[in-house]
Amino acid sequence: MTETWLVVGLGNPGPEYSQNRHNVGQMVLDELAGRVGGRFASHKGARAAVLEGRLGIGGPRVVLAKPLTYMNVSGGPASALAKYYGISPDHVVAVHDELDIPFNTVRLKLGGGEGGHNGLRDISKALGTKDYLRVRVGVGRPPGRMDAADFVLRDFGAAERKELPFLLDEAADAAEMLLTEGLPAAQQKFHPAKG
Repeated sequence: MTETWLVVGLGNPGPEYSQNRHNVGQMVLDELAGRVGGRFASHKGARAAVLEGRLGIGGPRVVLAKPLTYMNVSGGPASALAKYYGISPDHVVAVHDELDIPFNTVRLKLGGGEGGHNGLRDISKALGTKDYLRVRVGVGRPPGRMDAADFVLRDFGAAERKELPFLLDEAADAAEMLLTEGLPAAQQKFHPAKG
């Protein structure tokens, strides 16, 4: 396999955001970085920290990227890296938090709407298409009448933090399978059968 994949973990920069629900995409990338081996380093051409390597023995070449910009302007770094590495949108994967699916759930899809997610909206705009892959990491809905924006900018609760390592591991597994075996196979494994 010679094709290269760009996997972008969405989040906000800085330690005050690092454990927020909104940063779960970057947490998944830290998990993937452990599998690739190596450390993120600042990329000169894009406002992002990147790690280049292979997923597994003989696996695909990947560029793991964590934008160093705020979530709602993630598109610039994603687009700049795609151009720099010559990666087409169908080989771009956005890993992000998703309010519309329950906590502890991972879903995969190609294209579609952004569901009010400003990070995705900016990536779609910068790439000029919505047709890129997404690893959607469920963070659940806000309780009561809490504003969704406030909810995603809060850290995971105590009970969620106990489950979080398993969720991050599953999301990393899903991303890895997406790259190595394709979307249908990954969806079949990670989406529960309806019935």
